[in-house]
Amino acid sequence: MEVSIFFRRSTLSAYSLTFAKERLAVYYAAEEAALSGQSYTLGGRSLTRANLSEIRKGIQLWEGRVERLETTGRSGPRMRSVIPHG
Repeated sequence: MEVSIFFRRSTLSAYSLTFAKERLAVYYAAEEAALSGQSYTLGGRSLTRANLSEIRKGIQLWEGRVERLETTGRSGPRMRSVIPHG
C-alpha cells in the first residue's frame, strides 16, 4: 500500500513578525481613534465611523499572532494529512 503525506503550513506562516507587529500597531491606532470620538450626531442622525468591537477582535487576533511568532520563531504547528492509496 502506498501512502502520501502532505504538510501544510497554517495561514499564519504567510506573516512575518515585523508585519504582524505593524498590523497590530494599526489596530491600536484605530482603537485610539474610535475611543476619541469617531461618532457624532448631526441633524438628529448619528454616524459611527468605526466598530470598536471589530477593532478589538482584530487586536486579539494580531496579539495572538505576534505572541506565537515571538515564542516559537515560526508560524506554529503544521497540519499533516495521510492519504492511503491502493
